[in-house]
Amino acid sequence: MYVIAMYDVGEKRVGKMLKLLRRYLNWIQNSVFEGEITEVKLNELKIKARKLMDEKIDSLIIFKTRQEKWLEKEIVGHELQKLDTFL
Repeated sequence: MYVIAMYDVGEKRVGKMLKLLRRYLNWIQNSVFEGEITEVKLNELKIKARKLMDEKIDSLIIFKTRQEKWLEKEIVGHELQKLDTFL
């Protein structure tokens, strides 16, 4: 599946959440990530994220779609991280 994930966490947890999400998805802008991920890996990510978060004040939002081709993405302005694929 293809996901877009974004987080809003307390200042003390930002670095840890950034490192965690970068292990699973592509960092595209500040607190926003996207990429292909299996259901098992996504569940693993959510379990690890919950351990870092204070669920009373922090959030992790995940949008899911079957494949990237079902998602139309338009970038207005500067693209922070280009997702070029090269071998």
